[in-house]
Amino acid sequence: MSDLVREIKKSSNTFIKEKRYTNYNFKWQEGFGAFSYGHSQLTDVIQYIKTQKEHHRKKTFKEEYLAFLEAFEIEFKDEYLFEWIDD
Repeated sequence: MSDLVREIKKSSNTFIKEKRYTNYNFKWQEGFGAFSYGHSQLTDVIQYIKTQKEHHRKKTFKEEYLAFLEAFEIEFKDEYLFEWIDD
């Protein structure tokens, strides 16, 4: 998973800079979060993705991410989480 995320970040970073989608010096934060679901939950995951834009109008990324950590019973320390944009 780490290798895949590293390659996605590397490729998308190059793409964003080449296309000049921002005037800022774009860079990814360190780290990432990944959550797995089983095949039996595929329909729920697809539905979530389809309604994600609407869902994000109701919850910030921070609220949603913390809810995932709680739902998956993942212990964490605040200082090791993202630098939240919405704070």
